[in-house]
Amino acid sequence: MTKQQYEVKADQSKIRIDKLLAEMNPDNSRSQVQMWINQDMVTVNDKNVKANFKCQPGDIVKWAIPEAQPLSINPEDIPLDIVYEDHDVIVVNKPRGMVVHPSAGHSSGTLVNALIYHCRDLSGINGVERPGIVHRIDKDTSGLLVVAKNDLAHASLAEQLQDKDVERKYEAIVHGVIEHENGLIDAPIGRDPKDRQKMGIVEEGKPAVTHFKVLKRYERFTHVECQLETGRTHQIRVHMKYIGYPLVGDPKYGPRKTLNIDGQALHAKVLGFTHPRTNEWLHFQVDAPKVFQDMLTQIEKMY
Repeated sequence: MTKQQYEVKADQSKIRIDKLLAEMNPDNSRSQVQMWINQDMVTVNDKNVKANFKCQPGDIVKWAIPEAQPLSINPEDIPLDIVYEDHDVIVVNKPRGMVVHPSAGHSSGTLVNALIYHCRDLSGINGVERPGIVHRIDKDTSGLLVVAKNDLAHASLAEQLQDKDVERKYEAIVHGVIEHENGLIDAPIGRDPKDRQKMGIVEEGKPAVTHFKVLKRYERFTHVECQLETGRTHQIRVHMKYIGYPLVGDPKYGPRKTLNIDGQALHAKVLGFTHPRTNEWLHFQVDAPKVFQDMLTQIEKMY
């Protein structure tokens, strides 16, 4: 990790912090700089700021650039459900139970292990443990995920995500009967101060917006569709709990007495984005897995 420091000059008054750092780091794109900022790797006067922060003369800017590391993850011959692939991107339908990238306790069997076996030309923007990974879905969430094969694709997709230009729709089964047909949840998400292993609604958290609509009501449950406007960690799980309708099977945010589904009932069913090179709009949709469909059938037969 290379740490650097800079004092803002008089002629740089009101310059955006992401623009300033992009100018000072010509080998890195503005999208990459924005990722550093989003990951709290940049401070102004020892405080974290947003990408649109406007600098003032005398401000002390500090940042840390991740050093490139040789790829050391073992490729594994794990079958992949590839929905689309070209020279720039891969869209996969991730199964329930698969972790996206290696981490403590998950050094193998991840989507990244499988991707490296399938193709070694993945982007390196997110470092050695997350090659190609632009966005994630949780281990027990199934569904669509786009992976970048090169840095051009990664920077473009990251920028689209930040600009809210990526379409992401999920199916979920929640506890309780939602009476209104649709709704919007606008509540900031951050690390739960009482439990660092969880996320929560916190005043100083990052902006988070989820749209939802009812697909079908049952006696004690509701089948819903959720559309992400932002993409915070555990966003749908935290937001649905916040309004009183936690996900069925959710071990972190749901009730202890829940249906036996071994993980939250959540599926990423729709993904749409602009191709990084051709500018063509790509749109994909996959059905929820059998375990999700079986859960709906079970609920319908219960009452």
